[in-house]
Amino acid sequence: MIQNITKPFRWFFKLEAASGLVLLFSAVIALIISNSDLSSLYFGTLEKYIFIGVNSFGIKLSVLHWINDALMAIFFFFVTLEIKREFLQGELSNIKQALLPIIGAVGGMLVPALFYVFINYGDSETIRGWAIPSATDIAFSLGVLSLLGSRVPISLKVFLTALAIIDDLGAIVIIALFYSGDLSVKYLSLMLLAFILLLILNKFNVKKFLPYLIVGLFLWEFTHQSGIHATIAGVLLACTIPHRKKDKDFSLLIKLEHGISPYVAFGIMPIFAFANAGVSLEGLTFASLLNKVPLGILLGLFVGKQLGVFVFSYISIKLKLAQMPNNSNWISFYAVGVLTGIGFTMSLFVGNLAFAENMQYMDGVKIGVLSGSLLSTLFGYLLLLLFSKNK
Repeated sequence: MIQNITKPFRWFFKLEAASGLVLLFSAVIALIISNSDLSSLYFGTLEKYIFIGVNSFGIKLSVLHWINDALMAIFFFFVTLEIKREFLQGELSNIKQALLPIIGAVGGMLVPALFYVFINYGDSETIRGWAIPSATDIAFSLGVLSLLGSRVPISLKVFLTALAIIDDLGAIVIIALFYSGDLSVKYLSLMLLAFILLLILNKFNVKKFLPYLIVGLFLWEFTHQSGIHATIAGVLLACTIPHRKKDKDFSLLIKLEHGISPYVAFGIMPIFAFANAGVSLEGLTFASLLNKVPLGILLGLFVGKQLGVFVFSYISIKLKLAQMPNNSNWISFYAVGVLTGIGFTMSLFVGNLAFAENMQYMDGVKIGVLSGSLLSTLFGYLLLLLFSKNK
């Protein structure tokens, strides 16, 4: 599939693989605390409001909303920088190389959504969660691959990375189109004005980040007030960060990507996991998994993801639209498809958006995401362990 692996990919893979283990630790700690005597402190702290500003000029949000709206805007900024670099000069810049993960990602987003819709059809409240099982968690999935070392060929690692990045792009589009609230024309106009200013900075190839940051902060506030989720401001800001191939000695995009990546991987994502993975397991039974929301997510992640990725990829390879990854076989390729069912970060994030006004479903979202991701992890890891040769 891919002959030459770039240094940015090797750096990215090592970073994401390591952060996956930190994410796992954060999620486990959140589950332990939320089911201990500290549960009231845990949930109470997340619900506390914090004001940031001067006098009457500022923003007051709960701790959970500061994490999910502000910190995650930085996460989306980072993700969009990755996506932009990949399409400009990375593994997705060549259409022949990109076609397999693109087709696989389409199947991996469509089929899980269909599973969820089938389970929740006719319920106008729970149907809003249709996009929850459609995303792949890059850090967790690559973390699992890293545990297998040389058993997994580098081409499959590249395939999974590219597919997860395209998944993130799809999630961004879904959030912008389907999970926005009542729109404010006033703040949408201010958003547009801020975005135009950022495009002007890009046009003149401004290589200092400070001007982008100042306009970006206003863009975040306008987006937050507009009815569109505030994290989209991070996406728009990243789209305007310059990266020109002719500038061989310096790229602001690559500088920012490398600069903030450790803080995102080992700071923002673990904080998000800790704040969002906590769920009370008191009274949880097997029957709880049969409720529509957790069942739809569980089936979407564990069954829909692997079927969607594998079937769509298989058809594209057989039709010679794409090539099989080098040094891989159908079983190992299928196993990687299973690992795409590790949703976690983005699935929990979409769940928060889908049920922002119906928080009674969030425990079901967390149970469905955790169980679906766990099954995908164990099954995918076991397949690769049994059917991939150690080199």
